Amino acid sequence: MNIQILNAPGALFLGSDSATALAQGPRHFRTAAGAVRFAMEQAAPVSLHGAMLKIGDRTLGPQHIRLLHRGLTTSRAESGHAGGRRQERARS
Repeated sequence: MNIQILNAPGALFLGSDSATALAQGPRHFRTAAGAVRFAMEQAAPVSLHGAMLKIGDRTLGPQHIRLLHRGLTTSRAESGHAGGRRQERARS
């Protein structure tokens, strides 16, 4: 999957199953990356069972959301950003 898709707006559905997630409706995010981070870092773990992320005409399930999050955290660690904050250099 093209990683650029994470820059597109996303609609995140959360619930203990897909029917519950659809019934509760989406939570909209400016970027799909923000939706993935929210799902994995802030939402209740049980709500990921029925999670769906809609990005344009694509719908991703819980496993894809987990994989995307793993990719985001790996790229964040490699770039030297922890917790989404910039690290400052020590001054001499």
